[in-house]
Amino acid sequence: MTQRRRYWLMKSEPRVFSIEDLAQSPKQTTSWDGVRNYQARNFMRAMAAGDQVLFYHSNAEPPAVVGIAEVVRTVYPDESQFDKTSHHYDSASVSSAPRWDMVDIRYRQTFKTSLPLDRLRQKPKLKGMVLLRKGSRLSVQPVTESEWAAVLKLAGAKIS
Repeated sequence: MTQRRRYWLMKSEPRVFSIEDLAQSPKQTTSWDGVRNYQARNFMRAMAAGDQVLFYHSNAEPPAVVGIAEVVRTVYPDESQFDKTSHHYDSASVSSAPRWDMVDIRYRQTFKTSLPLDRLRQKPKLKGMVLLRKGSRLSVQPVTESEWAAVLKLAGAKIS
């Protein structure tokens, strides 16, 4: 029995790593490291190759969904947790029992027009979206299939 494709939203500050950076990465692929929230980490642990990702620019003016990526490698230990020179270093994490994980994602497309929060909030089909909930700050979060379809329709995007 095959698992159904899942949908996610991943936030990145464009000054740190933008969708343009992803598009220009070798093989248009990057590891999604530095997640230091247990719930976000657990969502990454649930990801499967082929899952689709809404790429979101946070700490931007305005913050917005800007495109699509795809999970191409499932969860594995985030090496930055062991690197004392990294700002993601975690002295409590040990290599025999890593605390933090990452996945690899690949660029799929940039939307012709980004979708700011205000525009997303105007759509009744998105009213339950985790991103739009008051106090929602998770950098990795689930998106329902109907929310995914509504966002793609709003963006005028098509993806197989």
